[in-house]
Amino acid sequence: MSYQLRQLTTKKQIDAAIRDTEDKVLLLRFGKDSDPVTMQLDNTLMKNEQLLSKMADIYCVDSEAVPIYTQYFDITMTPATVFFFNGQHIKVDWGTPDHTKFIGSFRCSQDLIDVVEVVYRGAMKGKLVVMSPLEAGSVTKYSLVYKDI
Repeated sequence: MSYQLRQLTTKKQIDAAIRDTEDKVLLLRFGKDSDPVTMQLDNTLMKNEQLLSKMADIYCVDSEAVPIYTQYFDITMTPATVFFFNGQHIKVDWGTPDHTKFIGSFRCSQDLIDVVEVVYRGAMKGKLVVMSPLEAGSVTKYSLVYKDI
């Protein structure tokens, strides 16, 4: 389904999207187009892109095409969703050790809408970390494993 969403394929395109998106949430979905969970997330993003268009710009990034960002955000599990606002990386407290990204797919469209709205409202107030509106059971649980430390 990602073919119906806007794609970013190079570091230069991603940098430009982060830099040039003003007064809107920038949602970057990192993943592999052939992964079933990524396809489910893409379907949710596609269905809500028009509804969220006044608050957010949504882009898909192939996690293998831009390894510098995959490494920077430590994207080892896909799909991973990262949020920005006016060039600032907005972190969300999901109740997990990693606040930099959301791992997996949203359970329903309303979960996506709620998260984008919370990120937008928090960022408009100058917050760089916002609390997740999702229930703890809706967030994928995983353990962080640090390599070469």
